[in-house]
Amino acid sequence: MTSLLDTLVAALLLVNLVALGTSRIGTMIRAVSLQGLLLGLLALAAHGEVSNRVLLLALASVLLKAWLIPAVLFRALRQVAIQREVEPLLGLLPSLLLGALATALALAAAGRLPFAEERLAPLFVPAALAAIAAGLILLVTRRKAITQVVGYLVLENGIFVFGLLLVEAMPFLVEVGVLLDLFVGIFVLSIIIHHINREFSSLDTRRLSQLKE
Repeated sequence: MTSLLDTLVAALLLVNLVALGTSRIGTMIRAVSLQGLLLGLLALAAHGEVSNRVLLLALASVLLKAWLIPAVLFRALRQVAIQREVEPLLGLLPSLLLGALATALALAAAGRLPFAEERLAPLFVPAALAAIAAGLILLVTRRKAITQVVGYLVLENGIFVFGLLLVEAMPFLVEVGVLLDLFVGIFVLSIIIHHINREFSSLDTRRLSQLKE
């Protein structure tokens, strides 16, 4: 079971770097979709006995994060007819190096943090910190609204990994509430993307400064 967890966490970290290192928005969305699948598998593999709560949480993660939300984003991508993130505030290679540095720092810092569950925390805490860092990098350095949505998803995935440490202690309704908040947030952001593209013929969020006038 430990080897499976190691593999899933390593894959999660790798997907973060893929999202940071590509300019193709479709690839970013596929990376987030893969993260949703990995999170569902992590939820199942993290506990020896799979309770109904964990099973439903994993199923909700796969349905929302790996299928439904990526489908909404791909639909928005087809409507706006863009393929790549052009002229990010931080280039792809520096973003990738910054993400790799954040991952290394997360691995180093995890050994100094107090853990609620020693068996899982050495794996999950670095993965969560690295995903949060990758999401923040995407949010801050990308100019297209749809890639910033992807950054928000990656960041939320990191928070979700933290939640897996306490999945047995936290009420199931809290976990479901987080997933529903995520879905509502992506739904609203998709509407915003549509209106930005209709008004400005561009998804560059710098155009929003024109609204001040």
